[in-house]
Amino acid sequence: MHIAVFYCCSRLPIEGYGGTERVVVSLVRALTAAGHRVTLIAPEGSAVPPATVVPLRTKQLDLKTFDISPLIPPDADILHSFSMLRFEPHLPNLWTIEGNFREGQVPPANTISVSANHAERNGSTSFVYNGVDPAEMIYRPDKSDYDLFLGRLHRIKGYHWAIEGARRTRRKLVVAGGWRPSLSRNLSFAGSVDGVKKAELIAGARCLWMPALWEEPFGLTLAEALLSGTPILGTRRGSLPEIISSDVGSTADTLDELVDLVPTIAKKRPEDCRARGMKYFTHDAMAAEYVRFYEHYLREGKLPDGRRAGA
Repeated sequence: MHIAVFYCCSRLPIEGYGGTERVVVSLVRALTAAGHRVTLIAPEGSAVPPATVVPLRTKQLDLKTFDISPLIPPDADILHSFSMLRFEPHLPNLWTIEGNFREGQVPPANTISVSANHAERNGSTSFVYNGVDPAEMIYRPDKSDYDLFLGRLHRIKGYHWAIEGARRTRRKLVVAGGWRPSLSRNLSFAGSVDGVKKAELIAGARCLWMPALWEEPFGLTLAEALLSGTPILGTRRGSLPEIISSDVGSTADTLDELVDLVPTIAKKRPEDCRARGMKYFTHDAMAAEYVRFYEHYLREGKLPDGRRAGA
């Protein structure tokens, strides 16, 4: 199959963490590894071999109105966009939304969400879980003496719950994010992390705190933790109950409940975390599911239902 992939927001691969950018790069690499031909339409300077890159000169165009149809190879079977298209291309197309719609917005019929909860909130049943390349992570069954919070230091991410939870349980917590909050003696700040440093932090943590206070569409850090053999302590918001099964973590609704669940984390086995991550949340699993979506859409003219992890 010849798949055209469109991403307009930044050069790929991105420097630094990146969320959607990493998903796009991982998908392109997994699709080509599976034998598909991929043409990536992305900002000038992008390079994701062995895909063919068609460069976008983003400084010279208005991406809200620009029609990329002339850049799509005439022999492409389908267009997969990671931006909502403002035009109607000449071939079947679908798009993945990684964030949340504003209240009252109605997504187009060809919209793919990134978890069952995300799809339900979008009035749909079509979703594909994001995936991470296991080669980017480090699996380490022997853990160090710290818990980890990794993500934007924004209130909706719940970092303050993680800090307060560590204080109450007298556990060492490493906070990795974009700015330095006021920390106490049992807390340390790692700053923005990426690459090997991030992989080592996740792999060494006793658990990952993910106390999301918003409806998380997916949460790439969850997949990274599982592939690293690191259990998760999270809230029951958005996708988290789908991804965090009882054998790989614990979930609750309040900070008090999370604190009470801290002792249960020691019972979660790193090999179970790794197994769940490898089964459902790798880039290869993501690519295989997208191929199922492409084939169904080309055959039926509509999107199939997503497959929930563990179902």
